[in-house]
Amino acid sequence: MDSISNPYTPNAGAAPEIVVGRDDQLDAFRVLLSRLERGRTEQSMIITGLRGVGKTVLLGQFLDIANAARWEVVEIEASKHDDVRFRQAMFSQLKAALLRLSPRARWSERSRRAAEVLSAFAVSVDLQGTFSVSWDVPPAEGLGDHGDLGMDLTDVFVALGEAAAEQERGVALLVDEVQFLGRAQLEALIQAVHKTVQRRLPITFVGAGLPQIAELAGDAKSYAERLFKFPRIGSLSDEDARKALVEPALVEGVVFDDDAVELAIEITQGYPYFLQELGYQVWGVASSGRVHREDVEIAKEAYESKLDGSFFRVRLDRATPLQTAYMRAMAELGPEPQKAADVARVMGRESTQVGPTRAELIDMGLLYTPEHGYAAFTVPDFDRFMRRAAPELIVPEVQRRKRKDE
Repeated sequence: MDSISNPYTPNAGAAPEIVVGRDDQLDAFRVLLSRLERGRTEQSMIITGLRGVGKTVLLGQFLDIANAARWEVVEIEASKHDDVRFRQAMFSQLKAALLRLSPRARWSERSRRAAEVLSAFAVSVDLQGTFSVSWDVPPAEGLGDHGDLGMDLTDVFVALGEAAAEQERGVALLVDEVQFLGRAQLEALIQAVHKTVQRRLPITFVGAGLPQIAELAGDAKSYAERLFKFPRIGSLSDEDARKALVEPALVEGVVFDDDAVELAIEITQGYPYFLQELGYQVWGVASSGRVHREDVEIAKEAYESKLDGSFFRVRLDRATPLQTAYMRAMAELGPEPQKAADVARVMGRESTQVGPTRAELIDMGLLYTPEHGYAAFTVPDFDRFMRRAAPELIVPEVQRRKRKDE
């Protein structure tokens, strides 16, 4: 069929033609904004889930909802920056939000105070002057200049929230890849939101990240579980998966046979990104206005090849040989979370020997810890990919030399 009319979008963070199965989260976000607008409190959210389940797409839906409600939105994709760069990024984004809320020529006393606190926040970034403030607003004294990231960001959030409230507006900070924030950065955001909740201000932080975020947030601040909900999203129900696959095709006048849909759901396990990729490949195979089971069977090879060459491979290519060996040993044990001792046994090593490798993979976002002593892949079906990419178990070089000596 015509590739130009292909309705499927297997791209990172790209919104599909229809978003299904996420109504609870969308409704919760609408309630959050509406309650904050009324000066009431409401738990914010940090969405968690594996790669490819639609966390970034959901943040994009939140953006649309916030814009429709006339909220200012600050979008940040977290990365492993030190606290200086984090301050710089926050200053730049929050400054832009303030100017959109209230153009400088019309600043009220509260808006000017927010600007002064932002200046103080930026000036305190680096005493050597390597980061200079890009506007001529004098810094406030005693606010945003403590030298403590949590205290300073709290002052900024409060001042910005007060300026937004005066304009009868709100500010929503949407942070993707939350797991890459440093502990001090995550702690500072949670601390700042805590204070704005106490002041009943219309400013909030909503995040998305890998499943370990709930634990990381709890470790950063013990009250995080009372400030945030941590809804976990995953594969779609069969009904929603059917809608995600069938309805975009119907718009283009194409119909799926029931057994074709059943096979597609079986292959993809209902994961949103996988459905988009398989739908995209099926579209190129089908030759009429109807998709048959045979079309899905033929498209499966191209589907797996595309995932292997991009979605999966880009993650494996970041790993060292020892890290690759660890993941291959995990794959040998199956898709479930695996005990560290069992993985070490498959590798022919002790847990203490491979512990640092496991920690590195968690830090890289390739593994997460669903419970103490266990680790799991952050990408669905990664175990199957590892077995395809490395049909034989990988023997670490140190172990290979040891066997040779024996």
